Amino acid sequence: MPRPSSNGRPTVKDVAAAANVSATTVSRVLGGDYPVSASTRKRVLRAIRDLDYVINAQARALVGGSTRTVAFVVRDLVGPLFACIGQGVELQATAEGRVCLVSTHHGDPDRELELIELMREQQTEAVVLVGGGLRTESHTGRIAEIAYSLDRVGSRLVLCGRPPIGPDVPATVVEYDNEGGAFAVTDYLISLGHRRIAFVGAGEPEHSTTGARLGGYTAAHAARGVEVDRELIVSGNYDRESGYRQTTTLLARGARMTAVVAVTDIVATGVLAALRDAGLRIPEDVSVVGYDDIPLSADLNPALTTVRIPHEELGRAAVRLALHRDEHALDQHMMLGTHVVIRSSTAPPRQD
Repeated sequence: MPRPSSNGRPTVKDVAAAANVSATTVSRVLGGDYPVSASTRKRVLRAIRDLDYVINAQARALVGGSTRTVAFVVRDLVGPLFACIGQGVELQATAEGRVCLVSTHHGDPDRELELIELMREQQTEAVVLVGGGLRTESHTGRIAEIAYSLDRVGSRLVLCGRPPIGPDVPATVVEYDNEGGAFAVTDYLISLGHRRIAFVGAGEPEHSTTGARLGGYTAAHAARGVEVDRELIVSGNYDRESGYRQTTTLLARGARMTAVVAVTDIVATGVLAALRDAGLRIPEDVSVVGYDDIPLSADLNPALTTVRIPHEELGRAAVRLALHRDEHALDQHMMLGTHVVIRSSTAPPRQD
C-alpha cells in the first residue's frame, strides 16, 4: 500500500496509486456522474477505505460540484421554538442527503450578516435564516445584497419565519401568518369579555416578529371597537426573566389588566410566575395567552392558551423549496397558517 503524502493526509493521487488507476478515474468515482466499471469502482472504494481518505468538499465545489451542505442561522440554540424549526431544517436536509451547519447570532444583527457571508464563503447550497429579524432599511438592504451574491454562486438565501425583503430579491420565503395569529388570540380574549389586555412584548417594533404580533394585537382591538391603552404595552427580551420583569413593572404601576398577551410562550412563563408571586390567580384574576405552542406549553400550570405555528414544516419547507427551486420556481414564497389552541389559562374576566 503506498504511503500517504508527506503531510499525513491521503490525497487523490495516493488513492489512485493504491487502486492502480488515474487520479481522473478516482475523481469520477467520487463524483458519481461518469460511467466507471464495477471492478474499477470497487478497487477505488477499497483504496479510499484503506487509506481513510476524506473528500475535500471545498475543492469539489471549486470544480463545479457541491459541498452538499445546508446552513441555518438562528438566534440561539436554547429557545424551544428555534430548536423545533431547526429540527425541521435538519430532518429535511438529511432526507436530501445534505449535512447541516449551524450558527447563532444571539440577537446581534451585524453578527447575523457576518454569518451569512461566512456561509457563502463555505459555498453552502442554501443559507436558512430561522426566526424574525430586524426590519430597518439598512439591514434589509444588506441582506438583499447578500441574497444576490449567494444567487451568483448558485446558493440560495431562505427566510424562514420572516417576511420577504423585496419583490425581486432572489430568496426563498417560508413564513407563517404571524399577525393573523396575534389577531386571532387577542380577538378570542375580547370575545370572552376582556377589555384591558396587556401586551408583554420583546425587542423593537422594527423586529419582524414583534412588529407583526403587536400589529395583530392592535388590529383586533380596532376590529372590535376597543381602545388600546398604550400604558399596557411593555417590551423587553425574548426570555422568561423579561416576561417576569415586565409583568412585575405593570403590577407595580397599578395597571388594571384582566388579560395578558405574551409575545412568546417563553415570555408567558415569566408572566405566569409574576402573577402568581403577586397573589393573583390564573385565569380567575388574569387570563394569559402566549404564542408559538412550544412543547412545554401544554404542561404549564395552568396549561397555556397559545397560537400554534407549524414548527417542523417551516424548517422542512425552507430546505425543500431552496434545494428544488428549479422545480418550484413559481412557489418560492410560502405562507403557512396558524391557529389558536385554547387551554385553561384563559376565562371570562371576573365580575366584581
